[in-house]
Amino acid sequence: MSAADEALTLGTAGHIDHGKTALVQALTGVDTDRLPQEQARGMSIELGFAPLVLPGGRRVSVVDVPGHERFVRTMVAGATGIDFHLMVIAADDGVMPQTLEHAEVLAALGIEHGVVAITKADRAPPERAAAEAAELFADSEIVACSARTGEGVADVAAALERAATLLTPNGEGRRDGAAVLHIDRAFTIHGAGTVVTGTLWSGTLAAGDTLSLLPAQRPARVRSLQVHDQPAERAHAGQRVAVNLAGIARGDVARGDALADPAAALAPTHLVDAALDLRGALHGRRVMVHHGTRAAPARLAALGDGLWQVRLQSPLLAAAGDRLVVRSIAPPDTLAGGTVLDPRARRHGRRPDVLARLHRLRRGEPEPASEAPASPTPAASEAPSGPGLQPEAIELADRLLAAGHEPPARADLGAGAAHLPTLIQAGVAVRIGRDLYAHRDALAAVADRVVAIIDDEGAVTLARLRDELQTSRKYAEALLEHLDQARFTKRLPDDRRVLRRRRSVH
Repeated sequence: MSAADEALTLGTAGHIDHGKTALVQALTGVDTDRLPQEQARGMSIELGFAPLVLPGGRRVSVVDVPGHERFVRTMVAGATGIDFHLMVIAADDGVMPQTLEHAEVLAALGIEHGVVAITKADRAPPERAAAEAAELFADSEIVACSARTGEGVADVAAALERAATLLTPNGEGRRDGAAVLHIDRAFTIHGAGTVVTGTLWSGTLAAGDTLSLLPAQRPARVRSLQVHDQPAERAHAGQRVAVNLAGIARGDVARGDALADPAAALAPTHLVDAALDLRGALHGRRVMVHHGTRAAPARLAALGDGLWQVRLQSPLLAAAGDRLVVRSIAPPDTLAGGTVLDPRARRHGRRPDVLARLHRLRRGEPEPASEAPASPTPAASEAPSGPGLQPEAIELADRLLAAGHEPPARADLGAGAAHLPTLIQAGVAVRIGRDLYAHRDALAAVADRVVAIIDDEGAVTLARLRDELQTSRKYAEALLEHLDQARFTKRLPDDRRVLRRRRSVH
């Protein structure tokens, strides 16, 4: 595959009801609103995908994202890994709030190139919206069109082709790296088994490859591949891929997980040193950090001069050079973006030797072997597990933290269950319901998600939390009932929950 033919991924962006999905359908012939509730409500809720053949014959993968403010987190999950954007602005509305936030997300991810489509040009003159767009996207070509009449759609495709010629794939050398795929969907096909989808960030995949499913660190064999619903012997970085996995049950994988070649040295991490474009007094601020298709609550520790330590409550699957998006939890808003410098950091403050090393990493200088950190333990053991704990108890704490929002029962813990009283007394483990046990940080992460949903939508339901966590009703119900009992949430007569007070959930 020549450089000119390298796979690229295009991501849509824009305010709700500005015509992203309609324009994608006009360009590709594919309606990316696949869910019945999306078709009934006339709005995108989940990520949609389609192949686009540009006028010169080049194939591009399109990720269509929802535009409603409640689904910005889904938009961020779709935007990571894209190479260029198709920002959609309706002629009769102009720039709107989600236009601005999606623009901030694109900037945070370092997505500089793309095309602005002024849609619905059959309803209103496009000049005002185009002038507003030019202020936001000075370097992007702006094209007026109407998906309903077809006018200007070919011009949008031509502009996308011109934008594509300016690009190299997102991330230097990603085609030559080890395979990494961040999962955005997981489902079961009768007769085939578990299938996951995502944009292949780096490397290549082929049938028969054995990968590691993270963060569970379980081996997974590639049974077969599809690229845009067509069987393929091999998938390349930048392509949308469906992977049929052998040896993995549907319940073992969810959006936010990743498949990685063992050579990628990817592992769960709870401490990340990063260069972030943050402004203001945010030291100690609790935020939501987005990476790949995963989001994790975290606290920020300012190191000075744009350097930060991100202390995560649930693990990310990050590598050096990856992009992060930082958003406030309440009210939800995009704060900044940045780059991972050290994905396996140790907890530290503003030590001169550490800061000097991070400055060198930010400049891209090679790291002297004498200054490289020791090999990390690639699991949740980097997170604090309580003072004075025996190794066996720490190992159990790691297992609970790795389990996240799906807390195991006592019987599932085997001999390790003997250390539960010690962890509960130390405040590390929390009993959920009758016989489930969660790590305190995993429970705090769920509480943060609940706060974000209630702040966005006014209340949370069992079904809404289940979908948010991509888990089963069993776990969502147990977690919500625990929050009720902790008087963190209040259950209303119609089974919705609202915040009672922002207090500890332990």
